[in-house]
Amino acid sequence: MIRFKECFKCKTIKLLSEFYKHSAMADGYLNKCKECTKNDVTAHRNKNLEKIRAYDRDRAKAPERSKAAKEITSAWRKADINRVKAHNAVARSIRKGLLVRCPCIRCGEIKSLAHHEDYEKPLEVVWLCQPCHKQRHKEINVLKD
Repeated sequence: MIRFKECFKCKTIKLLSEFYKHSAMADGYLNKCKECTKNDVTAHRNKNLEKIRAYDRDRAKAPERSKAAKEITSAWRKADINRVKAHNAVARSIRKGLLVRCPCIRCGEIKSLAHHEDYEKPLEVVWLCQPCHKQRHKEINVLKD
């Protein structure tokens, strides 16, 4: 049986699968659709960005999170040795002054990361901020598929 529900925010009637589950609600689903919920969460995060970042930094220091981060880093290193070598080569070159960190080539953000298009060429990098770097990897994954 297909069930529908009206979002109290956008007043649109949608399939129940378009609502997050919520045990406190009578029907077991939140009264706001996923799209409206995501918009609200994004707006709240943008409005309180510094407070949320401080909370995230503190939470990352928790013992279980530190342990998980170490495991993730270990798995990352084991997954592709060329990637690790390229990453280390860039770090050494920056320390020695042979490579200079530049602003993001897409948006101009000062804080940037070295992105490798090819790990076989460890010092050929493009400087991208975290969001642009993430977007670049999404673009690469789309091209692979």
